Amino acid sequence: MRIFKSFLLYTLAIIVIVTLTIALYIIIVALQGMLFVPEEYVMWVFKYPASRFVIVYEILLILSFFYMLNRRTKKSVEIEAFPVKKPWGRKFRKRLYFAVVMINIVLFYIILTSVTVITTTKIIDYSYLAPKGKEYSYHDIVEINTGVYGDQFYLPFTHSKGQFYYVIELKDGTKIDITEVGGVKDNEHEYFMIAELDTQLVNINIPKVASMDNFHYSTDHLDEKYTNQIRKILENTN
Repeated sequence: MRIFKSFLLYTLAIIVIVTLTIALYIIIVALQGMLFVPEEYVMWVFKYPASRFVIVYEILLILSFFYMLNRRTKKSVEIEAFPVKKPWGRKFRKRLYFAVVMINIVLFYIILTSVTVITTTKIIDYSYLAPKGKEYSYHDIVEINTGVYGDQFYLPFTHSKGQFYYVIELKDGTKIDITEVGGVKDNEHEYFMIAELDTQLVNINIPKVASMDNFHYSTDHLDEKYTNQIRKILENTN
């Protein structure tokens, strides 16, 4: 019976965590759209790796919540080597609370400002260092690197086999994978929009490195109409 209860609790915890992750992601994307995306946008990007930090942020929030809840209900276990009733123990907890709150605030700020907006004429890149955004023209793109990730080891929450990438490098060295899409105008699928943008960039002679090496992996999980767009992009060179 105890094993069944433990299994049930772990299952419910996983469901709650997954639900919170999805909800938190939706909230952050909605805030980004309201704060940074102008009416004339074509598409906008929730930049990697900040887009993956949502999971780290959520874990910190959950751990912080349960820790504080345990302290308030006095159910947490006091470690004998660190008696919390002593004054320095209380000071330690206050400093810990402050550090956790500050880490959450900073991480949320980094995540929220990690946005790049693409319009018909320019690129606006936001970051925690440039919350007002830096503007670039299409001619400020110095290189395009595109392809499909292959069969190799990737860290969790980074990339996966068969995932399409389209990285633009700007004149100051900034690199942005625009397949990390946050939103697309008129709800058009991102691959069709990237294909249109790619045609524009190639037509103004932006240097492009494209690889078909792992294209077949994308056909394992994508519909043909989408893989056709990926093929179109990879075969469209200067």
